[in-house]
Amino acid sequence: MSHSTEHSAAACRSSRHTRVQHLITADESSFAELEAVLATLPICSTGRVFIEIPDASWQADISVPSRMVLTWLDRSQRSGAPGTSRGCAAGEALSRAVTAWSNEMLCAEDDETRIHLLGGYLGTADIVDHLIGMGIAAGQIHAPEQYGLATAH
Repeated sequence: MSHSTEHSAAACRSSRHTRVQHLITADESSFAELEAVLATLPICSTGRVFIEIPDASWQADISVPSRMVLTWLDRSQRSGAPGTSRGCAAGEALSRAVTAWSNEMLCAEDDETRIHLLGGYLGTADIVDHLIGMGIAAGQIHAPEQYGLATAH
């Protein structure tokens, strides 16, 4: 039996319509790229969007499909590495959140989650290392080309 891949409102309401989960990350430097990725998603998309920002003043009006969860990660409200008195470094909140989420949600061997990592290098590199360590193929992870992360593994 073939599942419909059409993305009209009627097709998305069908119980047999295939829905692919998405994992999307961004930070304050990648809002334009984030909006471009979100604009390409079908209305029936599911998954998570994690956005790390320096503080609440960076929070913007970002639209995601109704079945997706948007999580803002405010660095100014988070601590740094456990056991230190440091503040949260750039990429640290994003890496922690995505690592915890992926440990819980990416457990199926046939997982076809579409992964778009748009944040800064440090957090993105940590996330890529974690996902590859979980068995996700580097080719399934979309990260900024200039980072060279997919080819490094």
